[in-house]
Amino acid sequence: MSDARRVLSSSLFKDRTDLFIALGVVAVVMMLIIPIPTVLLDALMALNLVLSLLILLIVLYTKKATDFSVFPTILLVITVFGLALNVSSTRQILNKGAEFDGRMVRAFATFVVGSGGTEGLVVGFIIFIVIIAVQAVVITKGSTRIAEVAARFALDALPGKQMAIEAEYNSGAISEEESFKRKNELQQEVDFYGAMDGASKFVSGNVKIGILITVINILGGIIIGVAIHGEPISAALSTYISFSIGDGLLSQFPALLVSTATGIIVTRSVSNGTFGDDVSTQFSRDARIYWIGAFVLAGFALLPGFPWYVLIPMAVLMGFLAYRLGRNKLRKDEDAAKAAAEAKKPKEDTGEMSPVVPLDPLSLELGYGLIPLVDRDKGAELLERVHRIRRESALDLGLVIPRIRIIDNMRLEPSEYCFKIKGVDVGRGKIRMGYYLCINPGGVKEEIPGEKTRDPAFGLPALWVSEDKRDQAERAGYTVVDPPSIIATHLTEIIKRHASEILGRQETQAILDTLRKEYPAVVDEAQKSLSLGEVQKVLQALLQEQVSIRNMVAILEALADYGPVTKDIQFLTEKARQALARQICLQYSDEDRVLRVLTIDQSLEQKIVESRVETSSGVMSAMEPALHNAWIKALSRSVAAVQEQGWLPVILCSEAARFLVKSSTEREIPDLVVLSVPEIVPDIAVEAVGEIRLES
Repeated sequence: MSDARRVLSSSLFKDRTDLFIALGVVAVVMMLIIPIPTVLLDALMALNLVLSLLILLIVLYTKKATDFSVFPTILLVITVFGLALNVSSTRQILNKGAEFDGRMVRAFATFVVGSGGTEGLVVGFIIFIVIIAVQAVVITKGSTRIAEVAARFALDALPGKQMAIEAEYNSGAISEEESFKRKNELQQEVDFYGAMDGASKFVSGNVKIGILITVINILGGIIIGVAIHGEPISAALSTYISFSIGDGLLSQFPALLVSTATGIIVTRSVSNGTFGDDVSTQFSRDARIYWIGAFVLAGFALLPGFPWYVLIPMAVLMGFLAYRLGRNKLRKDEDAAKAAAEAKKPKEDTGEMSPVVPLDPLSLELGYGLIPLVDRDKGAELLERVHRIRRESALDLGLVIPRIRIIDNMRLEPSEYCFKIKGVDVGRGKIRMGYYLCINPGGVKEEIPGEKTRDPAFGLPALWVSEDKRDQAERAGYTVVDPPSIIATHLTEIIKRHASEILGRQETQAILDTLRKEYPAVVDEAQKSLSLGEVQKVLQALLQEQVSIRNMVAILEALADYGPVTKDIQFLTEKARQALARQICLQYSDEDRVLRVLTIDQSLEQKIVESRVETSSGVMSAMEPALHNAWIKALSRSVAAVQEQGWLPVILCSEAARFLVKSSTEREIPDLVVLSVPEIVPDIAVEAVGEIRLES
């Protein structure tokens, strides 16, 4: 009950705060029209003075400008509030004349003008003009210009800063949450300085209106006092000039505090501490400047006519300050030297090591000659492509690839790179910086000179050519690829081929935990009959044949249906594939939803089924060597014939033979697509383009 009462009271307090602020803003606007009594006017004038002082103190103690993000809005409200008070006091002064009893205005007028003599009026008027000039010409104009330039520079620098944050995220230096936080702070900074660019105009407008209101007070008061009230011209001048100066100072002094706060907050864009912290740090860096200042003051004190009784104490004080700063600097240097000496000492090897030596799930190691590809000063194009590949892999395979760590390896050749999964080399290649890789896709019109090599991703014949021959290679029919694209393409193929190795139990558990939030019944029922490891093995088997596991709901529903019947991973995998039948068919059919397939001779398929052997590692095909060689030869011949027609070779067989056909060809033709009859959905047309049979 107490917690509920506390939450309820907090909510009511928040609602009341919003209500009070809304009523206050409306009341400020209404004050421009509705007259208010003198007592309330004095209270509101004191409140205006205190609020302006609070704003200045908040700005001084704010570490970052965006921490006081409400400042532009507050600036508008406090400006309108001050103008409303000025209008209200003007109404009272003009209506009452010498009988005006506003204590705040009278106090300021008496403090500046004095008893009311001509000399006091002139001095007070001059002081008022000087304050207005300082605020209008120096503080307000400078603050407005700084706010304008800060807004423009912040907006211009936004794309570069966003790219730098994205590059740090792609390299794994920061997490996704940190990246989102930094981008949000960057956007807030741009919005703040954009708002300050407009809000600073409120201050300059307030100064101009203050001058206008003061002139109106003096002229209008003289006219009303002489023409209406019948006062002598000297008495009218004394009364209305005195009240106008007091009212003007009372309105412009808070405006001066606010404009000073505006100038401070827009000039501290590069600060990470409070104003006091910055002053104490930056004014105490070097003691030499204070020694020089002390000697200069002492020199002035020796000159005739200078007040030595003022300059000598200041010189002594500055010399003492220089001495203290020098001692502190010397002590810090000694501590730093000791710390550096301690760091250089060889540490004792206690022989203790962590019981677990961590390995990166996926890493890219570069020779030092390839470091420019990930250098942020040179665009870091590879980092952006790596981030894009991770997103595309998540959409294509349904597997979120862990952050790819990119490091330099001095043991590699300068132009060599290497991909590793959990510390094991899974692919490498060489890049010639400044050159382009020209791959022959098979339709090259003319040969061009170049250094012969092979594409690291697919092993196709290729050439290295210089940039001046790039256009010639493209016209000749070559596929021209730049160095970042070579590594990016190779990475994509590595992920596709080794996705099953990347998916571990921890990643599987993360998938199930995320899915449980939306589909708890499906996840719980599947895990009743199958362990985490068995679910992982099914997912790995699907990924091994390039089947996306993005539709986890359908996969888990199939496992929930057949998990209580059997624990055979191969059987469960087949049922999961059948649950994804439409997805698989659309993956290999053409735009007209036609699936062109190769069938297997019935007698040959029967022999493959009969070669089934169950081992401790699972089901496998154990054909005799002669039969296996003949089968591979016939399959290769049919696949080549289909490829010559420009089609993707797809084998269609029975459900019992599908896994055996795939496992028997895994070594010779690893990318062969094998489908079973139950995986064909009704709205996909099947066209047989050949039959695989053994030679007689």
